[in-house]
Amino acid sequence: MADPALDSQHAAVVTGAASGIGLAACLRFAELGMPVCLIDVSDAALKPALDKVAERAAAHGQTAIAIAADVSSAAEMDAAAATVEERLGPVAVLMNNAVTRTGGGVWGKPEDWHKALAVNFWGVLNGVNAFVPRMVERGESAMVVNCGSKQGITNPPGNAAYNVTKSAVKTYSEALQHELRNTDGCRVSAHLLVPGWTATGDRPKADGAWTPDQVVERMEASLRAGDFYIVCPDNEVTPEMDRDRILWAAGDITENRPPLSRWHPDWKDAFEAFRPGK
Repeated sequence: MADPALDSQHAAVVTGAASGIGLAACLRFAELGMPVCLIDVSDAALKPALDKVAERAAAHGQTAIAIAADVSSAAEMDAAAATVEERLGPVAVLMNNAVTRTGGGVWGKPEDWHKALAVNFWGVLNGVNAFVPRMVERGESAMVVNCGSKQGITNPPGNAAYNVTKSAVKTYSEALQHELRNTDGCRVSAHLLVPGWTATGDRPKADGAWTPDQVVERMEASLRAGDFYIVCPDNEVTPEMDRDRILWAAGDITENRPPLSRWHPDWKDAFEAFRPGK
């Protein structure tokens, strides 16, 4: 069934659009006949990405533009929203995808934690605040897709700052969808994209990783189905494994286990026994 937002031929806006999942999403939106705005922090990185998306958009009778903006700046995102409205018209899809891996562990540098929060969490908040009120006010079908991470759900040891930011994005996105669905006359929905292991950047693709195109294909199908949680598997982690890991993580609270017990040596055997479908 056609989706009024994805098939509206209104604009799609994607942050972190110069590469990876963001670029793949832009190409897919262009293929759907939507004008596309690519937002990223670097003009140099945006140029080759814009060339690819503009060519795809032109083949479907649409246009693409690029805006260099820092998502951690509310003022820059507000300016971007005004530019998009002026040049492309109404926005049907906003995808808050920009991310940094800067941060580190519990004892990481405070400035690195600040940067992680500024981009990964405030970037989402700034994107929503800049675009979504306009989308709601128009009264037309529209979507907000916030990019989370499984690390924001199961919290594996390592980059604690990244996990914290993605956990915040999950919580915020859940609250946003609750607010939108309880707003009279609102036809805007929020969704949480949770990629698995995805091959991005210039590194050779590992056998276990999905491509950005696979993630975007799963995202489109889930959006059309009306899913809020879009949890992507990969070539190493099945949906069943994701389910077990997420349930076990929640069980640390309900069963009063040590936090992150999945990585606790005393609980290794119990976790393996918990996974009947392994």
